[in-house]
Amino acid sequence: MSATDNNQPNSWFGSDRRRLIIQEYGIFLAFLLLAIVLSFSNEYFLTAGNISNVLLQTSINGVLAIGMTFVILTRGIDLSVGSVVALTGIVSASFATTSATAGIVGAPYPPYVALAAGLLVGVACGAVVGLIVSRFAVPAFVATLGMLSAARGLTLIYGGGKPVPALTPDFRWIGTGNVLSIPMPVILLAIVFIVAWWVLNRTRFGRYIYAVGGNPHAAITSGINVSKLRFLVYVISGGLSGLAGMILAARTGSALPQAGIAYELDAIAAVVIGGTSLSGGVGRITGTLIGALIIGVMNNGLDLMGIQSYYQQVLKGALIVGAVMLDQKRNLGG
Repeated sequence: MSATDNNQPNSWFGSDRRRLIIQEYGIFLAFLLLAIVLSFSNEYFLTAGNISNVLLQTSINGVLAIGMTFVILTRGIDLSVGSVVALTGIVSASFATTSATAGIVGAPYPPYVALAAGLLVGVACGAVVGLIVSRFAVPAFVATLGMLSAARGLTLIYGGGKPVPALTPDFRWIGTGNVLSIPMPVILLAIVFIVAWWVLNRTRFGRYIYAVGGNPHAAITSGINVSKLRFLVYVISGGLSGLAGMILAARTGSALPQAGIAYELDAIAAVVIGGTSLSGGVGRITGTLIGALIIGVMNNGLDLMGIQSYYQQVLKGALIVGAVMLDQKRNLGG
């Protein structure tokens, strides 16, 4: 065999094969490499207690990132998720508090009432954004930036700028409970992931999401109701933001008006690090989950090593920019 044959692009180590392997498995390899490095850097990293802590810390961002994936796949963006987390958390908490001053009349209500209230608020926020984006053709960046401000203001108005403390044990179970020694937030993340994976990979709705993100004009020509689909993905993002907000309130035992600040950045980071293209139409929900785990593992590992959180923000920003640069290089065929 000649040297020329060994350098053919279609050989196992040829450029085409390497590119395909990196695109398919690069995020998993990066996650494993990070875990290996941190395990050698700190003896406590791979302990059962710390792994459980990482999963628990990742659960909220994972839920938000899954909702964000639906939006970004359609060439959208949702900057409002952090504020919606705060609003839904404080509304649901007002139904589940034993505080005489922080709760609404008749509180505490059964946990399912508080959960329903929080989900409805999240869905309503998503529906408002979806309506503005789909019906009035307002850019998603502008619409969700407006909701970011509006939802934060509504949070302060609803709670009077004060936290809602003393949540009932039944409500707090979604944030502090365990099933077979698995934290409830991790179970909720797993359920959301499985449902999202099934929707995107096994349903017509999921195929339509990829079609709209890949080529909106061709999707319209094919008979897809693009406006309705864009409306629905923001409803999904809002609903999952509501779930994340209630998990956060339940974990901490009180709903804080300043909760969720900058959570949208972590969610977007998980999505783009996971390989979903900001140009739409390309990405996998498994990549988003691994992206969320990378952020969680990175934050946890740096904390164990005693590195200040300021450096974590720098590394997170570098990861986002690097992921977008790789995406642009891929889109240009580089």
